Amino acid sequence: MTWAVVVPIILVSLLKIVLTCMPTGTVNWLIRKFETHSRLDEKEVTVTIGDNRLEDEEKLQFINQFNEGIFIKKHYIHPGREQLFLRPEISGTPIVIEFLEKEDTLFVYSYKDRIDVVKQRGKKVIAYSLISDSLQSSSLAIKAG
Repeated sequence: MTWAVVVPIILVSLLKIVLTCMPTGTVNWLIRKFETHSRLDEKEVTVTIGDNRLEDEEKLQFINQFNEGIFIKKHYIHPGREQLFLRPEISGTPIVIEFLEKEDTLFVYSYKDRIDVVKQRGKKVIAYSLISDSLQSSSLAIKAG
């Protein structure tokens, strides 16, 4: 009877120690896996405004401004209403970010008070808002808007 109590206590204690003392690399990997607003790398994405593909300095400038954006809130999307977020009527041309090795596509819509980002992976759609003063006032956002 005592072994039936002692062994689970030892196993739970070991599990607690492992979970609370994970290496920094493992913790960072877990955070990146589940974060909504992920950082972009210029080598992994293509950025397009309308039919114009951004290259070199413009692309790097946009990616830096996007990465500096501060996450405000995530928007709940009711099932069947995804198209309202993918093609909003009141916004202009979106800035489209396509990942080279993933199936993800980001649609960035710029407004005066916020940046709306719609992430599409297959049929799954996630929408959230950012604040980025440099991106909201940049010439790239004005071209798209």
